[in-house]
Amino acid sequence: MTAKLAVVAAGGTGGHLFPAQALAETLIGRGWRVVLATDERGAAYAGEFPAEERIALSAATYRPGDPLGMARAGMAIARGALTARKAFRRIEPAVVVGFGGYPSLPSLIAAASAGRPIVIHEQNAVMGRANRLLAGRATAVACAFPTLKKAPAKVQARAVVVGNPVRPEIRALADLAYVAPTGRINLLVTGGSQGARVVSETVPRAVAQLPQALRHRLTIQQQTRAESIESARTIYQGAGVVFELAPFFRDMAGRLAEAHLVIGRAGASTVCELAVAGKPAILIPLKIALDDDQGENAALLANAGAAVVLREENLSVESLASVLGALLDDPSRLAAMSVAARSVARPDAAERLADLVEKVTSAKC
Repeated sequence: MTAKLAVVAAGGTGGHLFPAQALAETLIGRGWRVVLATDERGAAYAGEFPAEERIALSAATYRPGDPLGMARAGMAIARGALTARKAFRRIEPAVVVGFGGYPSLPSLIAAASAGRPIVIHEQNAVMGRANRLLAGRATAVACAFPTLKKAPAKVQARAVVVGNPVRPEIRALADLAYVAPTGRINLLVTGGSQGARVVSETVPRAVAQLPQALRHRLTIQQQTRAESIESARTIYQGAGVVFELAPFFRDMAGRLAEAHLVIGRAGASTVCELAVAGKPAILIPLKIALDDDQGENAALLANAGAAVVLREENLSVESLASVLGALLDDPSRLAAMSVAARSVARPDAAERLADLVEKVTSAKC
C-alpha cells in the first residue's frame, strides 16, 4: 500500500516552520510521506526539515493601506499558486496542511481550487490575516490556544484546539520536574527578531538595580542583538553577575531545562514552549504586533498564574527590576508558577494535529 503524502505549507519565520516540522516528524513516524512548500525566507529555517522534496513558491506580504504592495503581493501569490497546482498534479497529495503566513497561501489556494482536503493550523490566539483568507475553505481548522480571535464565527465554532506542536527536544522537558532555586539562580533571556532592542537593553539595566546579594546569585544567559552585546557586557560586569551573551542560542532546549525564570517576548512558540517546560516567565509582548497577538498569547500563561506580563508602554528599568526582584526572591512562588504553566500545556500537540490530519484524509477516502 502506497504511503499517503502530505504537503506542509509554511514559511516566513521559524514560528511557522518549527510547528510544521514537528507535525512532519510525527506524520513520518506514522508512515506518511511529507513534502514542504515554502518560499525563500522559509527555506532559511528548513535546513533540518524532514521532507522528501521542497516546492519553492513565490509569495509576498504587504502592509495594509498599500495598494501597490497589495497588487505586487497578489501577483506573487498567484504565480505561486500556479506553481503549486502543477506540483500537486504530479505528486497528488492526500492533504495540504497550512501553518499561516503569506508563504502558505499559494499552496492553500491551489488545494482549494482543486478540491483537495485542507487543514489549517493557527499558532496564535489571534488568527492571522493569511489564515483568515482561506479558513472558510478549509476542511478542518486547528488552533493552539483556547481563544481564536479575529476568526470568522463559523470558523471559531468548528476549530479544534490541539495546541502548538513543539520540537521533540522541547517535548522532552515536560517530563522534567521544576526545582526551585536555593543557591544559584538561572535566568534565561530570549530576544526575538522584531523589537528586540527593548528587551536587550532594559534587562541588563534592571538586573543592575537588584540588591547585591541577589545579583551575586545570578547566572544569566541572554540572547541579545549583536549591537547590544558590548553595552550589556559592561553592565553585567559592573553588576557582578555571571553571564553569557549571544545573538542566538542553538541549544535552547538545554538552556530552558536549566532556567528558573525566563524573560522574553510572547510569540506563540515561546508561550507554548514555556508551558510545556513548566517555566515561570516575565513576558513583554511586542507592542507593534498586528492585532496584539502576542498580548493575547501571553494571557494564556498570565491567567493561569504562570507569568507576569509587562506591556511595553508600562515597561521601564524600575518596573522590570521590581517584578524581577520579587520573583527571584520567592522560590515558592516560582514553583507555583511552574505548576500553573504545566496546567495549560499541550505537550502532545503534534500528535493531536496528526490525528486531525488523518481523520480528514480518512473521511475523504
